[in-house]
This record gives sequence, C-alpha cells and structure tokens, in this order.
Amino acid sequence: MSTPAVPVLIKLSGSAVQAALPDPAHPGDAGIDLRADTPHTIAPGDRVTIGTGVALALPQGFAAYVLPRSGLAARHGVTILNAPGTIDAGYRGEISVTLLNTDRTTPFTVGVGDRIAQLVLQTVVPIAFTQVQQLPGSARGDQGFGSTGGFGTPRPENDAVSDVSTDQIKD
Repeated sequence: MSTPAVPVLIKLSGSAVQAALPDPAHPGDAGIDLRADTPHTIAPGDRVTIGTGVALALPQGFAAYVLPRSGLAARHGVTILNAPGTIDAGYRGEISVTLLNTDRTTPFTVGVGDRIAQLVLQTVVPIAFTQVQQLPGSARGDQGFGSTGGFGTPRPENDAVSDVSTDQIKD
C-alpha cells in the first residue's frame, strides 16, 4: 500500500529551471536529491554555501529536512555542516546547502547539477508546553552524553544486552 503524495508548490531558478523536477532516485526512496546551482571548489577543511535553485511552499503541518548524501561522505569526506537543515512551512526562499570538506588534503569540486544533498519531507506535530517544577522520573533520568556507554566503557551491571555470540544464534 502506498502513501498518497503530499502536494508541494515548487519554484525553480537558475540552472534548476532547465532540469527535471526533483524526484526520488528510486521508487519508495525517502530522500529527494538537491543539486548544485553553481560550481564550487571546496578546499580541504573549508566550507561553502551552495544554492540549489529550489524554493518550496510546504503545506502547514510539514517541514523539510536537508540531509547529507552518504556517498559524498564515504567517498570524499564531504558533509553538511548544519545537518539536518530545517525548512519550515513558512519559508519561501531558495534552499541552500552548506557543504564541509572534511578531507585534510584533497579539494572537492562541485559542478552545476551535481547532487549535493537530499531533502526529506516529514509531518510536524504542534507542541503545547506545560511548565512544571519537576519532570516525572524515567529509567534514564537526566543522564546525558555517554551515559549508555561506548567504546572501551564497560557495560553497567544491569545492562539487558545478552552476551550470546553470533555463532550461538540459529536461523
């Protein structure tokens, strides 16, 4: 069963005018590719903000999120500096992407039309805050960064993860 498409108004400018409308690379993909509107070379350790030539009018109750492309990160060390970038329903300007070249030695060149990010549309639930003096308890409590352990950190004694090795698991 497929989910019905959400109608979104799109305005194209620059090189995007001559391109096809953005769409998923494969049926069922969540992300829609965003492409560079102008060429840039990003020096090692540097960042650059690149326009996409795409502006949207999202329906109320939705937001779009600009996310990195895994291939750019894995192959070239290029990511999005403020990922995810949030596009609110009321924003009508061009979507720009701030790319960061994390490679220490090799510049990265972006050409016009290169896929530089992906856009994912999600519903947004309104928030109604109620101020309290104390929050209710939870199993985690106020334990923040690193509280669940990590590399080289021993597991807490009450950790529910089993010590069964993968060769003991049968299909």
